[in-house]
Amino acid sequence: MIKTTLGIEGMMCGMCESHINNAIRNNFKVKKVSSSKNKGQTEIISEELLDKNKLKEVIEETGYTLTSVNVEEYKKKFSLFGR
Repeated sequence: MIKTTLGIEGMMCGMCESHINNAIRNNFKVKKVSSSKNKGQTEIISEELLDKNKLKEVIEETGYTLTSVNVEEYKKKFSLFGR
């Protein structure tokens, strides 16, 4: 699994977060996506590496600015009662 963290400029409210999340879901095969206007970032969990150029294109089509892309291996955290 891969965790991709995007720096995004221009999110001002919860609807902005939803707009970004929906754009990502509609254009990429992802397991999870969540955005934070306060942090100015979106975290994406996927099985495969995402195309950085397409990420930039999708984000900018929504009217926001992609400022950074950070990719790292994602290890699922297990809870005491989960597997």
